[in-house]
Amino acid sequence: MLTTPIFKANDIRGIVGGPEAEWDVDGARALGRAYVDIAGLAGETFVMSRDMRTSGPELSKAFARGATEGGASVVDVGLASTDGLWFASGHLGLPGVQFTASHNPARYNGAKFCLMGAKPVTSEFLVELRTLAMTYDAAGLPAPVAEPGTVTTRDILGEYGSYLRSLVDLDGIRRLKVVVDAGNGMAGHTVPSVLGPLNVDVIGLFLELDGSFPNHQPNPLEPQNLVDAQKAVLDNRADLALVFDGDADRCFVIDELGHVVSPSTITALIASAELAREPGATIVVNTITSRSVAEVVAENGGTLVTSKVGHTYVKALMAEHGAIFGGEHSAHYYFRDFWGADTGMLAGLHVLGLLGHADVPLSALARSYERYVASGEINSRVDDQQATMEKVAAAYADRGTVSWEDGLVVRGERWWVSLRSSNTEPLLRLNVEAADRATMEAWRDETLRLVRGEERA
Repeated sequence: MLTTPIFKANDIRGIVGGPEAEWDVDGARALGRAYVDIAGLAGETFVMSRDMRTSGPELSKAFARGATEGGASVVDVGLASTDGLWFASGHLGLPGVQFTASHNPARYNGAKFCLMGAKPVTSEFLVELRTLAMTYDAAGLPAPVAEPGTVTTRDILGEYGSYLRSLVDLDGIRRLKVVVDAGNGMAGHTVPSVLGPLNVDVIGLFLELDGSFPNHQPNPLEPQNLVDAQKAVLDNRADLALVFDGDADRCFVIDELGHVVSPSTITALIASAELAREPGATIVVNTITSRSVAEVVAENGGTLVTSKVGHTYVKALMAEHGAIFGGEHSAHYYFRDFWGADTGMLAGLHVLGLLGHADVPLSALARSYERYVASGEINSRVDDQQATMEKVAAAYADRGTVSWEDGLVVRGERWWVSLRSSNTEPLLRLNVEAADRATMEAWRDETLRLVRGEERA
C-alpha cells in the first residue's frame, strides 16, 4: 500500500501500521522497484541505511527486495544517521536511500534519496517516483529481471567518525564538558564513534536507540524537547549541550547558561570561521535565516546566496556556487567538504573546535553574532494556506516590500515577516525578526491575528 500524502517536496514520510496507515511493506517493495526503474539502476549498485524506528528493518528489507528484483545491487550499511548515509554515498561513490522519518513521531517512517556523491535528487525525480511506485502498487510489479541484484552488508561507522574529525581543527582544544541529548535517536549510535577520541567529557542523555521515543520527541525545534539538556548543562556545569533530532542530521546547541544558541547564530559563527579559512567564499542560507548572517558574511568578505527552505534546494545551490558552507534556521548545516550535504554532527564538531580554542564561554563567543530578535517558528493550521498568505500580503502591501520567493516574505527596514507552507505537514509556518523585541512581538501578534482569524483584543 502506498498513498499520495507520503510523497513530500523533499522526501517520503507517512504513518506505518494501524488503521491510519499510509504505507506498508508491499508499498516499500513497489517503491524499491520504481526507484531502480526511474534511476536506471539495473545492473548498478546503491547504498541503503535506516534509523532506529521499529518499522525500519521490514521496510528497508522490502525496498531492497523490490530493488534487487529490478536488477540493482544493494550495499546495506544498516543503522546510520542520515548524514551517515550521505557519507556512505560520497565515500563509496554510490546513490543512496535512507529510511527515516527524521523528527516525526514513532508511528511514522519515510525515505530520503540522494544521487552518487550525496547529490540531491530533483523534485521532478520524486514526482516520477511517486507516479511509477503507485502504479506498481495498484497494478502489480513487473516480473523480476533475469539477473537480479544482490544485497551485501558493510559497516561504515568508524570511517564516518574519522572523516568528520579530519575536517575540523581539534588539536590542542581545552578540555570540554559536553552534554549530548540523542533523544533515543541515531546520535546515540554515532556519538561514541565521533566524540570518543576527543578531549571532551560526554554527559549522555537518552543515548539508547529506541524508536518509541520514551523520553521526549526527537524534534529540537520544539522548546519542550530541549528542557532536559538545558537542565543537564546547569546541573553538571557543562560548557555546552548538543541536541540532535531523530536521524541526527540536525544539531541544536545550548550554551553554558542553559540558553539555546539560535541556528542562525551558529550559522554566522561557522561562516565567519570558514571565511577566515577561505576568504571570498560563498555561504548559502535560506529565506528565513537571520539578517545577522548576511551582515557577518559581508563583514568577512564573503558572498551570500539565498535558497528556498529545504535541503534539496540548499544542496543544489551549494553545488551550483561551489559554496563552502550553508545553514538553515532548522539547524541543518551543509559543508562543501562533506559533498555539499547536511550534517549536524560536523556542525557540532565545528562548535567544539571553535569553543575549545577560545578563552571565553560559548555565550560570549556567540554574543557578537546575535544582532536581532526572532520569534522562532510558529505553526498554524488553516483551511486555505495560499488564501491566508494572500490576505496577509494585502494587509502589509503598503508597509513593506512583498515578495513570493519562498511563500510570502514581507521586509521592512529593520524587520521581516515570513509565512510559508510546511513541506512535511499541513501547517502554515510563521517566522518574524526585528531589531528589538517590541517590534518583533508587534509584527508577530498582528500576523497571527490575520492568519488565525482572531479579532484584536
